[in-house]
Amino acid sequence: MDPEVHLPQVPLRQRTATLEDFNTLPSHVFPTNTRVRTTGEIELGGVPVTELVAEHGTPVFVMDEADFRGRCRRLAAAFGGGEHVHYASKAFLSVTVARWVADEGLALDVASQGELEIALTAGFPAERITVHGNNKSEDFLAVAVRAGVELIVIDSVEEIGRLAKVASGLGVTQDVLVRVKPGVHVDTHEFIATSHEDQKFGFSLASGSAERACLAVVDAAGMRLRGLHCHVGSQVFEADGFGLAADRLLGLWARLIDELGEESDEATALNTLDLGGGYGIAYTPDQEELDVETVASDLLRRVRQTAVERGLDAPVLNVEPGRAIAGPSTVTLYAVGTVKDVHTSDDTVRRYISVDGGMSDNIRPALYQAEYDCRLANRHAIGTLVPTRVVGSHCESGDILINDALMPDDIAAGDILAVPATGAYCYMMASRYNMLTRPPVVIVGDGQSRVMIRRETVADVLALENIDLEKTPR
Repeated sequence: MDPEVHLPQVPLRQRTATLEDFNTLPSHVFPTNTRVRTTGEIELGGVPVTELVAEHGTPVFVMDEADFRGRCRRLAAAFGGGEHVHYASKAFLSVTVARWVADEGLALDVASQGELEIALTAGFPAERITVHGNNKSEDFLAVAVRAGVELIVIDSVEEIGRLAKVASGLGVTQDVLVRVKPGVHVDTHEFIATSHEDQKFGFSLASGSAERACLAVVDAAGMRLRGLHCHVGSQVFEADGFGLAADRLLGLWARLIDELGEESDEATALNTLDLGGGYGIAYTPDQEELDVETVASDLLRRVRQTAVERGLDAPVLNVEPGRAIAGPSTVTLYAVGTVKDVHTSDDTVRRYISVDGGMSDNIRPALYQAEYDCRLANRHAIGTLVPTRVVGSHCESGDILINDALMPDDIAAGDILAVPATGAYCYMMASRYNMLTRPPVVIVGDGQSRVMIRRETVADVLALENIDLEKTPR
C-alpha cells in the first residue's frame, strides 16, 4: 500500500470539550443516512444499532449502500463520466461492491490476481479494469490479458519482458500505462517537491528511467503504450500536488512525442493520463470533507492548461479514488467489555474501555497512528468526561483504537460504541490475530439490513488445517 499522509491532529479531548459535544454526532464523518433518535441511539441506513447488534453481533462493519453509490455518482459527475473514475478496489472489495461500482458506470483498479478474480466473478466488465502491482507474476498477467482488461500499469523493466512474453504468446496487443515517480509528495495543505526515489513503485522521472521504460514498451512485442500513471500521496484535499505531477508527466509526454514522431502510430496512441488516487476523507470532527467538485474542476483545468502550454492535445484524465468512496460509507460497531481506571506516570487517571475487536479489524491506528472518532451509539451519555483510551482485546499493548479522548464515565459493559469512516482498508487489512475471526460486513438501507460478507468462524479456520497431519506416517 502506498505511504499515507495524515492531517495534523488535534487531540480528541479538545474535540469533545463538553458532554453536549460528545452527544452531538459529527454528520460529515458518519455516512449520509445516519440519524440520531431522541434517546441518543444511532440509526444507520434507517436501522437502529441495537437491532443491528442483536441480529449480527459485534464487532460488525455496517455499510450504507446509498452513501457508497452516492459518492460514486458524485465523483463520476465531477470528472466528466464514470469511465474516468477508476474505483481503487484495494480500499474495499467484494463481489457485491464490484457490482455496485459496475452499476454506477465506474471503472475498476485491481492490484492483485485475487482482486481481479473477485471482479471477474462479479461479472465486472474486463474492458473497464486497470491492473496494478509492483510484482505481477506471469500467471497474474496471463489471467489479465486473457480476460481482456483495458490497461496494465507497467511497474518495472522485468515486467516489460514478462508481459511481452505473455501477450505475444496469446497473440494479443495489450494496452499499457507506465507508472512514473514524478518527484511530488502531497501533504494536506501544501505540496512539497521531493525526490521520493526510495520506494518500490514505478520509474524515476528525474533519473530518466521513466522515459527509457516508455521507449522500451514501444519497442516491445505484444503491447501498446497508451499513457502515463502516477500516485502522489494519500489523504489529499487539494489539486495542487496533482497539478504539479500532471505538469511533470506532460513534460515527459512531450519528449516522447518528439522522440516517436508526432504523426507516428505510437505517438497518436498516447491518450491517457492517470493521476492516481489519494483523495481524503474526514476521519474526525475537526477535519473537513473533500470538496469533490472544486478539486475535480481545478485539476481538469490545470491539466488542460498545461497541455496547451506544451503544445499537446489534452489527454484523457483518469483518477483512482478508493477511500473517498468506501471510507465514509461504513461504521464499525463494538460492544464494550472491561472498563478500568489506570494511574499514569504523571499521577493522573486514564480510563481504559475495552471492546470486542481491535487491531485485527482496524490495524490502521497501530500501523499509521491513524486517528478515528468514537461515539456511544445506543443512548445519550450522561456522565462526566474523563481522559479515555479505547482499546481492543488483543494481547498487545499497542492494540489501541482511540488513543486520547475525553469520553463520559458512564460508558459501561454492554454499551455499543460506533467508530465511523472505517470502510476503507479496515476489512481488507483485517487479520485473525489471537484467533479473533473477521467480522461480518452488513449492508443497510431503507430500514433494512442484509449480510454482504458473513462473520468468519473458527470452523472456517479449522477447514484450512490438515488436522490429521500428526496421524500421517512420516
